[in-house]
Amino acid sequence: MGAIALIRNARAADFPSIAALNLESESFLSPMSEARLERLHGWAAYHRLIQGDAGVAAFLLAFREGAAYDSPNYRWFSERYPSFLYIDRVVVASAERGKGLATSLYLDVFGFARRNGVALVTCEFDIDPPNDVSRRFHERFGFQEVGLHSYNRKQVSMQATSVDTPS
Repeated sequence: MGAIALIRNARAADFPSIAALNLESESFLSPMSEARLERLHGWAAYHRLIQGDAGVAAFLLAFREGAAYDSPNYRWFSERYPSFLYIDRVVVASAERGKGLATSLYLDVFGFARRNGVALVTCEFDIDPPNDVSRRFHERFGFQEVGLHSYNRKQVSMQATSVDTPS
């Protein structure tokens, strides 16, 4: 499947499907109702998805510095970096995993960062409880730990990489 050709900007009509997809992976993500998604979409620098045969197969939501986003992890990066693109979440439908959709979205978001003059891409993943799938995925893109952050009984690894790392 040529996933790159299927990447498009998210629209309000996609919000019910995106919120449902987020719910599927909520053990690793913060909750996101449709109302919350509408606010996040308004603040996001990047909100794109991959349209599959059965609907939204995957999505990625990212924010630039200076956004009104109230996430503790986003604020952690805001306090430390003057310019960055923060990947808040990438979610792939369970039936679509293993097909390279997250990789396609990451390549697309890195291209977005380059086109917009952003040199640093940031994200985080859980280390307590651990999310080894996310850790291995981010290592492939050159992400490295730049700090640790704890909140809501979770500990997360704060990650950053150069926009030029993926090839």
